[in-house]
Amino acid sequence: MSETQRKAPVDCYTGDPELLPVVEARARIDALLTVVSGEERVTLREALGRILAEPIVSSVNVPGHTNSAMDGFALASTDLPRDGTCRLRVLGTAWAGRPFGGRVAPGSAVRVMTGAVMPDGTDTVIMKEQVEEQADAKGELIVIGGGHRAGQNVREAGEDIALGARLLDTGTRIMPAELGLIASLGIGEVRVLRRPRVAFFSTGDELRCAGETLAPGEIYDSNRYTLFAMLARLGVEPIDMGVVRDDAEAVRNAFREACAAADVVISTGGASTGEADYIAETLGELGEVRFWRIAIRPGRPLAFGRVGDALFFGLPGNPVAVMVTFYQFVQPALLRMMGSREAAANPVIRATCVSRLRKKPGRVEVYRAILERDADGRVTVRSTGKTGSGLLHTMSDANCFILLPEDGETVEPGAEVDVQPFYGLV
Repeated sequence: MSETQRKAPVDCYTGDPELLPVVEARARIDALLTVVSGEERVTLREALGRILAEPIVSSVNVPGHTNSAMDGFALASTDLPRDGTCRLRVLGTAWAGRPFGGRVAPGSAVRVMTGAVMPDGTDTVIMKEQVEEQADAKGELIVIGGGHRAGQNVREAGEDIALGARLLDTGTRIMPAELGLIASLGIGEVRVLRRPRVAFFSTGDELRCAGETLAPGEIYDSNRYTLFAMLARLGVEPIDMGVVRDDAEAVRNAFREACAAADVVISTGGASTGEADYIAETLGELGEVRFWRIAIRPGRPLAFGRVGDALFFGLPGNPVAVMVTFYQFVQPALLRMMGSREAAANPVIRATCVSRLRKKPGRVEVYRAILERDADGRVTVRSTGKTGSGLLHTMSDANCFILLPEDGETVEPGAEVDVQPFYGLV
């Protein structure tokens, strides 16, 4: 590694005068990413949220037999009347799971239930509401009028999934629809990629865990709980290393333990390398730094590099900045390491902004916002109000980010903006 990569700046704000553009920061992250090695075979229910390590190819037709899509009467289309009506003898009933035995002769029909195998000699189903049911001394009859077509209300074998069809590719995340799809093939176990292990900790003597009693000057650590939730929701293996005190040896030991146990190490706080922050010093000893500051608000003091064999993200200490930088930089990186095909940029839509948003040139600005429809049905977006990066309640109030580009200007009400909905992101 180069001396520039190895040695961390003395101060995030004065030692690195140039703010790294967001696009360049993402490029530097991408350059170090590789898919984690290792696979395992798990039961289908255990596979929810995991990434496929092999394609899923159908070994059966779904449905496995031609069947009725409706409750009604199965008959041969050659018996459908061209004009007027026709009368057919009902021979019996075909149930789902209990097929009708024998062949249906011309001039006859079989009562059929939804999902039942189409009886031999039939190719059309008439809904029960569309027939007149009668009876004579020999049994049941139905009277059918015109307006029907051959093959109606019938699902062909393999209509949903054909034998040999490639349904899911390697890298697909198994979500509820995929889980059901695999189950419909009769597959009980699948091979999935190993989950990346992510160690995380907060730094600061003032931090205490939820449930503890605060002394004067102390605060509760929300960042570890937020990080745990974001990591667990993503589907990685989180390793919570607690709060690390502001001590050089404690920080050094935390990094050594974390990089020995994990593929990725995340810290919160200490990224601005103040007098009591030892992140920069430790990285200079144990790893390499690819960048320290990026042109984004909130989240400017974001560190990235390696520590040991693990990737390292040093997130800011303010809770909103933690969430913004996680979703904009860390989550896409982890998805790529997981082998997921979701690693592309999160979906962005356009909406009419009804708030005035101040914009400083030369940096990306991320606003917490609320996406909704107005009285006229237009999709609009508005700021949650206060923009301080310590105001975690504004993330709870929001349902999206507004993304203002680096070369953008102050947004006036009525202008269109890029919006990143939380649905699918968080």
